[in-house]
Parts: sequence; C-alpha cells; structure tokens
Amino acid sequence: MTAIERSRTVAVVGAGTMGQGIAQVALLAGHRVLIHDIDGALAATGASLVRDRVERMAAKGRLDPAEAEDAAGRIRAADGLAGLADAALVIEAVVEDVSVKRALFAALEEVVSPDTLLATNTSSLSVTELAAGLAHPGRFLGLHFFNPAPLLPLVEVVSGSATDPAAAERAYRTVLGWGKTPVRCADTPGFIVNRIARPFYAEAFAVYEEQGADPATIDAVLRESGGFKMGPFALTDLIGQDVNEAVTRSVWESFFRSPKFTPSLAQRRLVQSGRLGRKSGHGWYPYGEGAQPPAPRTAGPEEAPAKVTVVGDLGPAAALAGLIEEAGIAVTSTAHGGPYIQLPGEGQLVLADGKTAVEFTDVVYFDLALDYRDATRIALSVSADTSERTLAEAVGLFQKLGKKVSVIGDVPGMIVARTVAMLIDLTADAVARGVASAEDIDTAMRLGVNYPLGPSEWHARVGRDWAYDLLHHLDERCPGGRYAPSLALFKLGYADDGEADGDDGGEAAEEGTG
Repeated sequence: MTAIERSRTVAVVGAGTMGQGIAQVALLAGHRVLIHDIDGALAATGASLVRDRVERMAAKGRLDPAEAEDAAGRIRAADGLAGLADAALVIEAVVEDVSVKRALFAALEEVVSPDTLLATNTSSLSVTELAAGLAHPGRFLGLHFFNPAPLLPLVEVVSGSATDPAAAERAYRTVLGWGKTPVRCADTPGFIVNRIARPFYAEAFAVYEEQGADPATIDAVLRESGGFKMGPFALTDLIGQDVNEAVTRSVWESFFRSPKFTPSLAQRRLVQSGRLGRKSGHGWYPYGEGAQPPAPRTAGPEEAPAKVTVVGDLGPAAALAGLIEEAGIAVTSTAHGGPYIQLPGEGQLVLADGKTAVEFTDVVYFDLALDYRDATRIALSVSADTSERTLAEAVGLFQKLGKKVSVIGDVPGMIVARTVAMLIDLTADAVARGVASAEDIDTAMRLGVNYPLGPSEWHARVGRDWAYDLLHHLDERCPGGRYAPSLALFKLGYADDGEADGDDGGEAAEEGTG
C-alpha cells in the first residue's frame, strides 16, 4: 500500500493550534491543503497564519523562498464541508467531544469519495467509538500528532476495531512521507504514550505522598540519576495540573479503575486548590516574578571509606565496582552471596529491589541510574535502624565518585527504580495484548515524551528478571494490585529458565538481617 500522492488534497477540520500545525505539515510535504472550521473567519485566519509561518521560515533561511511561495499558494480556507469533496485525507482536530466528532464524520461521509481516508487527531477518545455508525468504518483511524505538530516527529497511527489494515498502512506511509515518525497502535485508552507514561508521574507522586521525599528532590533524582529531561513535578506544572490529572483520570476510568492507573490524591488536591502550575502562577512550585524554585535535598560532605568489598553480581549497578576503583578506593570482590557492597563498618549498600531498609540490619539502599558514570546525583534510602557510620560511609563513597547525594525516606523501590520497573511492566503487558510492538513503544516514549531510553531498552539493560523481582517485592509490601507484575513480565523474566517464585533477588540484604 502506497502513500497518498502529493498531487492529492489533504483537508484539516478545526483551525485551532493543532489544526494549523497539521495543515502546515501536510502543506510543506507538497499537498494542496484545505482548512475548514465551523467558524469561517477562524478557518481563514488559520490558513493565513500557516502562510505567515511558512514565509517566516523562508526569511530565516529554513525554507527555500521559491518553495515557500509555492506552498503559500496551495493552502486556503474551505467555505463548507462540501468544499472538501476532493480530499484524499481529512484529519479532524476539533473539540474533544464524542458527539461533536461523530456528527462531523457522519456529515463528511456524505460529501467525500469512497476512497477518502478519515482520521481523528483525538488524544483521549476511542477511535472505535468515533467510527460507530459510519457507513464505511474501515477507512476511519486515528492520527494522533503531538503539539507542536510541525516540530515534534511522533505520530500515533491508531487502528480502531473496524479499521481496514490497508487504510492504516496507507495512512502510515503517508505520515512517513511527510517526514514524521509514525508508530502503529491499537485502539487502547491513552494509545501508546498516554498509557505507558502514567507511572512516570504516578510513582513520583506516590513517593511524595509516602513522605519519602519532597518534589524538588524527586525531580532532581529522576533527572540527574534517571536521565529524564524533566522531573514529573516540573513537567506537570508545565502541562497544567488539571490537564495532566484529567488524562490520568480518563485512562483510569477507561481501564475500569484498575489500580495500575489510580490517580494521585495529592495532585487532585492541587487541582482543587487552583494551583494548576505555570499558567496559574503556582503548582508544585511557585512561579512569577521573584519566585525561587526549591532546592533538592543534598547531603553534606562525608569521608569516603578506604576500601569496600563487592559481594556477588551487582546486576544493573555492576559498573560501580570499576568506578569505585577509579576513584582510588580499594575494591575486593567475591562471587558468593550478595549482591551488595560491604562497607568497612559492616553495613551493606544494596541496589533498590522493592524491599525496605527497616527489614534488615544496617542497610543503605541506593537507587537505579541510567548510567552510573554519567549520573550526577544518587538517592540513598535508610531506616531508623541504619547506623550513622554506615550512612556516612555510603554518602562519602558516592561523593568520592563525584555524585551529589540525596537521602530519602525508607521507600520500597526508591524513585528511579520503581518508576522504570513500572514502565517496563506496562510495556510488556501492552505488547502481549497487541497494543503495539516493543520497538514502536520505545520509539513513542523517546520521541513523544523524550525518555532517555524506551522501556524495552531499559529492560534489556537491567536484565530480564530485575523488574519482575522488584515489583514482586513491592507488591508484597504495598498490596492492592498496583505493583502486581503482569503475566507478560513474568513470562519475559522466567519463561526460559523455569524460575517461578520471583524471589531470587533478595539475598543481598538477607545476610544483614538481625
């Protein structure tokens, strides 16, 4: 199946910001473009604004002047839906209301040709539901662009239950030809990005609600240790707390209130108070003139230990042994037992595994990092039973490696580790249910929300059973289903070796029990 020919017309219904952006993409790809809006004046304004942007691109040297002039002559406002009769593709970008969209597409069917593709840019509504009642639902699909459409490369190509595979493939090839990066997706709540991304926000909010750490510290750890571009508190302030919470609530409701997607009470209270983020002048953080963002909690200087013993295979943290040696600290290794780093004061330094420090004698947990060499901050978790010497040695060790250290509460799974494990789990489940391929999910999360790695790439890096073990332990300590590992994750972790108890990752700290 080939892409829609450049000689064919593309129509966009809805002349708002998103509609204008999609029109600009199709226009610069070489199509004749029509913009329609129920408000004719708005449609004319939208077409004019797109022309202005194209001309500015030429003025800045980003587009050949001749191409800009040609493009400016290929876009205009359509007076009514009847004017869209010749379009090969009609993309809708109107208000997120099922009845409004269904009425629009029913009217479009009356005027367009039988081979015209009809697409919705919805980010939250069911493509299957929107197609219900159409005479030819096979040609209907979702094309979910991300805002701003001209700049962001990702487009989710969503097939509803009735979408003809040939129609989806034609749309995919068309979007690819426009210079975008399309990913294929089944019609599921939140599609790919808004479904898979929920733990990035939810786990941070949960750590905050559990009094594990403040927003500034959680954001700093996810950025400086996890490699994420923004922390979830700052990001939701930018998006708007009301908008982010509404998406979370919509996905939760669509999954019949599954505990995997439970909204945050702390965020609900923020929305109820009117603290919506940057747009209201205050969200998790204050904004406006003179506002100072709070600083993350950072430990004061401590002396590094002269030597440590690495016990067993540190798994995702294996690189630490070499980094410690490079820092001038003597390292002895033993293959038996563990995995943990034995400190001189007999305390143990253990990678977050979903358990709590209070369960063991003199244990400090440390968080997962995207890259322990490049990470600039590490979170440590302790209990009231952790000795001052052990904590000081752990802090000093990471400071010697050039890291800032944030000491948080005794939170199972800590911050980065539990977030990554949940992202891995939701991805494994989505792939097993045919929502999208692992490769498309990875692409969507990198391009759609700028993650440093796709969840399946994280999974390959940390090891096939790491996420399962961590969530298994978390589920035991926080029962209710939120952290129960999916069957798909279990199969990925254990299908080849027959391990079934999911509890082989806990030896490290077990040896420190009293």
